[in-house]
This record gives sequence, structure tokens and C-alpha cells, in this order.
Amino acid sequence: MPGKQRILRLLACGQGYVEIGEMLGMPPGRAYLVATGVPADGGDTVTREQRERPGMLPSRSQRLVNPREVNPSARGNVHQWMRRRAWSDPQMRANAGQAR
Repeated sequence: MPGKQRILRLLACGQGYVEIGEMLGMPPGRAYLVATGVPADGGDTVTREQRERPGMLPSRSQRLVNPREVNPSARGNVHQWMRRRAWSDPQMRANAGQAR
């Protein structure tokens, strides 16, 4: 497993934890833990001393272990599927005609 100094050197060169994790074959949250000694999930209370450690992010470290979810209802093909389903249902079609 890559050590703290290696990860801190990569951070100093401008790499982010996501890129470091990809380069070293580890999740970005683990790279953060190795570099800082603090879990990225926000489960611990971070002291003032810990906030001053090299490699600490000022906020939002939890995104390293819990990336944003994708909402499939925002995808175009999902909207098309929903429209086809609604128009194939006689009751939905009748209600759509009344709403106009």
C-alpha cells in the first residue's frame, strides 16, 4: 500500500485524491485516510490540530467515499420510456385529454 509521504508528494504536485486513487489503485477515501489519518466519511469529529495536517481538505471530504448518485429520471431515454408507458395506458390518455 502506498505510504503517506508518497500521497502528500502527489498532492503537492497538484493531483487530487480522485486522481491519486486512480494512479495508485485505491479508493480516493483510502488515499485521504492514509495521507491525513482522518477518515473521509465524516464519521469522526475533527479537531483543530487535525484540520491543520497536510493533505486535509477544508470541507466536503465525504464526497471521496460517497460519490453523488445519478438520478435516472433526468435521463432522456427514461423520459421517453415514461411517455410511451403513459400513452399506452387508456386511463392516462383519457386524463391527458381532460387536462387540456
